[in-house]
Amino acid sequence: MSSMPARTRLVAGTRLVRVSDRDGRVRIGAVRPGEEQLTVYAAEDMLAVLERGELPEAVDRVPLVDPETCELAEPWRLLVPVVAPETWAAGVTYERSRAARVHESRVLDVYDLVYEDERPELFLKDAAGRRTVGPGEPIAARGDASWTVPEAELAVVLGARGPLALTIGNDVSSRDIEGANPLYLPQAKIYGRACALGHALLVPENWEARFEIECRILDRHGEPLFAEQTSTDSMRRSIAELIAFLRRDNPVPAGSVLLTGTGLVPPDDVSLAPGQWVEIRISGIGALRNPVGASTGPTDPEED
Repeated sequence: MSSMPARTRLVAGTRLVRVSDRDGRVRIGAVRPGEEQLTVYAAEDMLAVLERGELPEAVDRVPLVDPETCELAEPWRLLVPVVAPETWAAGVTYERSRAARVHESRVLDVYDLVYEDERPELFLKDAAGRRTVGPGEPIAARGDASWTVPEAELAVVLGARGPLALTIGNDVSSRDIEGANPLYLPQAKIYGRACALGHALLVPENWEARFEIECRILDRHGEPLFAEQTSTDSMRRSIAELIAFLRRDNPVPAGSVLLTGTGLVPPDDVSLAPGQWVEIRISGIGALRNPVGASTGPTDPEED
């Protein structure tokens, strides 16, 4: 192998991934702008790399099978890019989301009020990564839900002093449960495999830059059931504003992730089902792809 520099600064536009190497060890990898190979480093702590802004000694280079998804040939395996101690989410940050929530809800003015108010909707989506999957891993619909949809979102990785990186998030949601009563939101949002993160973290040049977001749902034959796109220009609230409200009197640990809301909502006749695939693309980051699996939990409370 050719000689490699001992340490390099982490530059804007770089995408970072977590991978499992030939020996099963977790490593941090980087894809620089314009490159189609992964440089692997002697590090496994993604948060430490982001906080230092520096990459350690390079130990390998691996060709990318697909630069958009950062897919790697076996035995290399792509992992969830950060194991977040907490994952939070913001709701009703796009007008399209407000319209969909009003449509599904029996309490018509609640989401209008949130959209117009200074204070955003924020809720805890996961803790310690127990309900979160990475690229290529199956997401799921609740067993007691009849209408579950993906929510494609720009996600922010938070450091001790501010935002560190961006990634793709899928805030899988059971809209029929949430629509029955807003107080059911935790049950609609928080269950096994209801969140996907990945595939890569992007260190942006500008935190308020425009990002194009696209979501597609594909059937088991690869035919599209839903395809729509938007951009972060349609967000009513800034990333800085959402972070400021999240951290008000709230000790959010470094390494946590904040999903910033969705502007893409499938129509009423589209619901996630086993065998389908969800693909979310965000400009500069690439594509996160997840199959839809079966629910793993009991549907009857008496079975718990």
